[in-house]
Amino acid sequence: MGSGPLEDTRFVGYRRKLIEDIRARGIDDLETLQFFDMVPRHTFLPEGVWPRAYEDAAIPIGFGQTASQPSLQAYYLSFLSPTRDEKVLEIGTGSGFLTALLALTADRVYSVERVRELSLRARKALDGMGVNNVALLVGDGTIGWRKYQPFDVIVVSAASPSIPSALVDQLADGGRMLIPVGSKESQELVHVQKTGFLVSEDIVKGDVSFVPLLGRFAWAEGGG
Repeated sequence: MGSGPLEDTRFVGYRRKLIEDIRARGIDDLETLQFFDMVPRHTFLPEGVWPRAYEDAAIPIGFGQTASQPSLQAYYLSFLSPTRDEKVLEIGTGSGFLTALLALTADRVYSVERVRELSLRARKALDGMGVNNVALLVGDGTIGWRKYQPFDVIVVSAASPSIPSALVDQLADGGRMLIPVGSKESQELVHVQKTGFLVSEDIVKGDVSFVPLLGRFAWAEGGG
């Protein structure tokens, strides 16, 4: 078998350029930037879009979905800062790239994806990297993954019209979540924190754009 994508050195310079682009957007957390250097984004994307893999842009991955803009993913990582003793729930596996980044920071990552084919592709890419602390589920992300609750960190990578109560319920005491909330065209990133019975919600970043979160507690599939 020839040289696999992980041994492909053609993209190293582009990856370093992406890291500089992320830094230019104000993400200067060294650990976060190192994680982006450790995970080759192109291996999580369809080969047809590899020439664009290291642009700081959302990239189409099929099924009406995109791999999110890397600087936004870096913002998620640096803001939430999962630690080695924490359990993370990711809603929207997508390409699996952010999943791989989270796996470098957290103890366990549980990731839910609505589109089976994307989940299968992500598993193949994660296995190719030797990632062994991620569990994937095909299903409705708006209801979370109750079997493994509570979660210290919840990462939502799709836009919801409101914050799904099921996800808030699955936050651990002291847990935190980032979720894009708004219309299908434009959202704000909301930071949700749970302390005992108290839940706080704060807008931490405006004018973001994610694909819609489809499911029981968000947008209806095929709805307007």
